[in-house]
Amino acid sequence: MKSLPNILTGSRLVMALFMFVAFAAASGAVPYFSGRLEPDAQFALQRWAVYAFVLAAVTDFFDGWLARKLDAVSVWGAILDPIGDKVLVCGAILGLMSLGPQPMVVLPAGLILFREFTVSALREVGAGRGVKLPVTLLAKWKTTLQLTALAMELVVAAWGAFSLPDGTAFRAGFEVAAHTLFWIAAVVTLITGFQYWEQTRKTLAAQEG
Repeated sequence: MKSLPNILTGSRLVMALFMFVAFAAASGAVPYFSGRLEPDAQFALQRWAVYAFVLAAVTDFFDGWLARKLDAVSVWGAILDPIGDKVLVCGAILGLMSLGPQPMVVLPAGLILFREFTVSALREVGAGRGVKLPVTLLAKWKTTLQLTALAMELVVAAWGAFSLPDGTAFRAGFEVAAHTLFWIAAVVTLITGFQYWEQTRKTLAAQEG
């Protein structure tokens, strides 16, 4: 049972890979499927990609909760969990871009990617200097906001795949909610990135002083 949290974390990586490949295949970016897929097959791939993303996002909550519940916190879990989060978020953003022009999400998506890669670099450099960057409460909320907003944005971009009513007030309202939440997620993402930057800067300055 104590290996279950790590199994869930590993499954998140597998589902993130499946999601990305499914989105790529649906957009014709996979050589074998390029020009071969009927619209129904493309829609099916988009639906399964979104389902995989949602399921992977749910495991992000349960693996950490189970690790604490089962007293199964491990080094591998601590390493794989943030990797799984970043692979899932970055893969979803790339999948979102593959679904066509997304003018309302390009800037926040770019800001999120910028922050994620910057903080990863900070952690790597800081680890070599003995600097640890523990995950803050706001950073945990950041991940929740990112995953929720991305799930909504993926549904908006793949609207036709779910046979949802088009040209309605429901769709317009859903799009506004998705875009608003995505921008909020981007702002919170930048705030947490700045917090990590300041924490690293102060720790390194104290070491040099």
